[in-house]
Amino acid sequence: MNDTPGWASPGSAPSDGQEPDSTGTPQPAEQPAEQPADPAGANQPQQPPNWSKEQPPPAQWSAPGSQVPAQTPPAPGPGWGGQYPGGQPGPGAPGGWGAPGQGYGGPGGPAGWGGNWGGPPPAAKPGVIPLRPLGVGEILDGAVSTMRTYWRTVLGISLTVAVITEIAVILLQGFFLNDTEGSDALSDPSATVGELTRALGDTMLSSGVVLLITLLGTIVATALLTSVTSRAVLGKPVTTGEAWRDARPQLLRLSGLTLLLPVIALLIVGVGTLPGVLVGVAGSGDAGAALAVLGGLAGAVVAIWLMVRFSLSSPALMLEKQGIVKSMSRSAKLVRGSWWRVFGIQLLATIIANIVASIVVIPFALLAAALSGDGFSGLLDSNGGDIGWTFLIISGIGSVIGSMLTLPISAGVTVLLYIDQRIRREALDLDLARAAGVPDYGTEPSGATPGS
Repeated sequence: MNDTPGWASPGSAPSDGQEPDSTGTPQPAEQPAEQPADPAGANQPQQPPNWSKEQPPPAQWSAPGSQVPAQTPPAPGPGWGGQYPGGQPGPGAPGGWGAPGQGYGGPGGPAGWGGNWGGPPPAAKPGVIPLRPLGVGEILDGAVSTMRTYWRTVLGISLTVAVITEIAVILLQGFFLNDTEGSDALSDPSATVGELTRALGDTMLSSGVVLLITLLGTIVATALLTSVTSRAVLGKPVTTGEAWRDARPQLLRLSGLTLLLPVIALLIVGVGTLPGVLVGVAGSGDAGAALAVLGGLAGAVVAIWLMVRFSLSSPALMLEKQGIVKSMSRSAKLVRGSWWRVFGIQLLATIIANIVASIVVIPFALLAAALSGDGFSGLLDSNGGDIGWTFLIISGIGSVIGSMLTLPISAGVTVLLYIDQRIRREALDLDLARAAGVPDYGTEPSGATPGS
């Protein structure tokens, strides 16, 4: 039976045949000889045969031994009801299941079980990224947002560097590197060893000069865009002059680092192919060639592994004002345990940048081939004659536009990936929040990482 006030169990009766008097003390029930006639009995409903004839008065029953006065059911409280016995809040009562701000009324946080259904508060976002561990999409979006928000500075730097670099390349190719006699010898079956050696040397020299000029332009653009992206994370704009003043002291070290990394990769590949070359020189040509290929592939794998480990050296050098060796050590420390993630993000950014560049460069190259007089066949035939100025200028315009769009993406992704790794390992978000002037940051849990 239930002794909650206002509740009654239908058909319940004292099991020992006693009923309480007005004081609540059980008394033996009287058994009259005959039941007086009830003049109104015709109007009362018949009781089931298994019910006791002695029923308590309506709304006045109480448990045996208790002194609960007759009472009417309490008025419902706010929400679902009032209180349970002993003063415990019931559904709808203040502090109960239906109380505002209490969730289900149980434990689980400041507002009960249902108080935190909305999740932790979002992370602060003073700039282009939220100050918490980033997902892949947020890193790419941060690089694009930097270019879109500070487009005057970002595109100004990229355009200036791309124009200067491309002018130097066009002048060198037009005046000094436009000799097709050497390249013709590479496709001539009757060419002597001396002619082939000279032609190969000229081709490597021209390609190396163009690559060096492009690399120097990339170094300058990376240095300036690193400063811009680091300020964009804090929501602080920076002019080209301010970016130059920040990057200028580190340009020499950045140049040394950028030149050192390809040299290390080439040396590793060369060491891998050296045993096969030695075997081939000793007289076993086929075995030497096979061994050289296998060694070269193994060296390429090691070189790629090292280049990914050192891929964050550039922002570490620029933002931490470190030396070359120290920045490489910092990059290896940040990448440790996240090699595949860093590799995947860098590869994705490279693919996106190359697709964007191809969309811009290929139409200009086709237009240059059509206007230069040789047509599309001349573009495919590398030995069709000297490269004309029309082709160089039109294709150079396409290269400038492509570099202007791809340099900010590549540099921005690298810087944001560096910041993300430091947030994950060193809680850099706290320092960034203080630098951005975010009040009370770090006292509440930040938002969850959407993915990585």
